[in-house]
Amino acid sequence: MGRGKIVIQKIDSSASRQVTFSKRRNGLLKKAKELSILCDAEVGVVIFSCTSKLHEFASSSMRSTIDRYTKSNEDHHGEKNPVKELQLRQREVADLKQKLLDVQDNRRHLMGEGLSPLSVENLQILEKQLQMSLKAVRMRKHQVLNEEIGDLNKMVSNANDSGEVTSREVPHTLAERRDLHLQHHLHSSRSRSEVNEAAHISMELRLGLR
Repeated sequence: MGRGKIVIQKIDSSASRQVTFSKRRNGLLKKAKELSILCDAEVGVVIFSCTSKLHEFASSSMRSTIDRYTKSNEDHHGEKNPVKELQLRQREVADLKQKLLDVQDNRRHLMGEGLSPLSVENLQILEKQLQMSLKAVRMRKHQVLNEEIGDLNKMVSNANDSGEVTSREVPHTLAERRDLHLQHHLHSSRSRSEVNEAAHISMELRLGLR
């Protein structure tokens, strides 16, 4: 005699329900594992019992499987729903506009404009930005001055070595440009050590030691 057909409906007895749940849960997790091995499939199963107890199986990592599902679901709905795609692009445009406004406001603040609404904390941040920018400008200016002084000194040295002119016949334009750069370096240097170094360079140049 064949086995009777089982009616699929909620089991009233809590004890019978728990026994059935345990058997079918184990069978489901076993089938999921077999499917992942036989078919090289990425499988993730999450089960919550009626008592809210968690049971799960993942062929790799449950987190990576969920992330993959979420991304795939978003991509799928994005292709099917142009309205959401349009809303996403509009949010991106709005974000870019806001970033542009922030950059413009920051530029105005660096120029000393529109400072009234700023708090003391914001003004302190702005002051630090200005100090850092000024320091970078000064360092670059000193670097350029040193490079140009070195180039002028080489030109003077080459003119002397060529025998076309003597040290007393150095073209005035080269000497004047070199002295102008040295004076600029002296006046723009902040620390005493920088002033002394520039003065030392000037003396060596005049004595022909460089």
